Amino acid sequence: MRAALKPLWRRWLARRIPPAASVRLNQRRIFILPSRVGAVFAVVLLLMLLVGINYQNSLAYGLTFLLMAVFVVTILHTYRNLAGLVLKAGGGGAVFVGEQARFRVRLESREREHQAVALGWPPAELVVRDVPREGLTEVDLSLPATRRGWLRPERLRVESRFPLGLLVAWSWVDLDQAVLVYPRPLQGDLPVSAGLGDEEEEGMRARGQGADDFQGLREYQPGDSKRRLDWKAYSRGQGLLVKDFAMLSGRDLWLDFDSLGGDSEMRLSLLCHWVLQFSERQQAFGLQLPGQVIAPDYGEGHRDACLRALALFGARA
Repeated sequence: MRAALKPLWRRWLARRIPPAASVRLNQRRIFILPSRVGAVFAVVLLLMLLVGINYQNSLAYGLTFLLMAVFVVTILHTYRNLAGLVLKAGGGGAVFVGEQARFRVRLESREREHQAVALGWPPAELVVRDVPREGLTEVDLSLPATRRGWLRPERLRVESRFPLGLLVAWSWVDLDQAVLVYPRPLQGDLPVSAGLGDEEEEGMRARGQGADDFQGLREYQPGDSKRRLDWKAYSRGQGLLVKDFAMLSGRDLWLDFDSLGGDSEMRLSLLCHWVLQFSERQQAFGLQLPGQVIAPDYGEGHRDACLRALALFGARA
């Protein structure tokens, strides 16, 4: 029964609180009910009222109605603690499978202070933050990245039990966030063809630094890998020098999906490892996937384009 109602609930929420990069909580987007503590409190009030009626005790009447008034006033304050709060989606960097994907959420107050606001994805523990009046607070939330591709989280739960914990006001918002998840890098030997379609060099293998030939030292330039810095020369006062390598093969390397063995995920993980290796060494390479070819190049932009292609391989447009 619950499973059958879940799609209906999600469609209703999508109409009432549509996905948006910025959401302001108002009366249409906030729900409120007694918490467990509030339910016990209500039961106690009912028993006190029955005692007062049974014994015609004016003191029991007075105490019961006083506590009922406190409960009613708490409804207003609990609702006001969320009303007017603005939630905005922040940036989230790409991660690899097995890492924690981070989603940044900005909480903004345009009118009043919001205290003890909790947000997150149940059943995980919610993160509690205070938002100053006419100020903002940034919250970093995380989810495990279990598979490559776009990671789009479920609706974010935002709740408050302030001030007395008798009631809980909450909302479910979709900030339309997504984080790109790259394949998990897998070490191993990789068949590499030096020229696309060149049959003479199809057996060639790249094996780490052995694929490069040391050429000498040159001055450091912004963007050079820090692993190539010659620290001994720096300690002798010769400045920042970088070890320069040249490929043994005078041609660009191609990482070819079809030349690998194993299932698709293993191939993508192996390609991911070598994309990182070649990029770290500032070595030009190309990537060939079924239906997609990325021309040989090097640099951060080329690395990111290759990793993106690996992450979205086989995904529907």
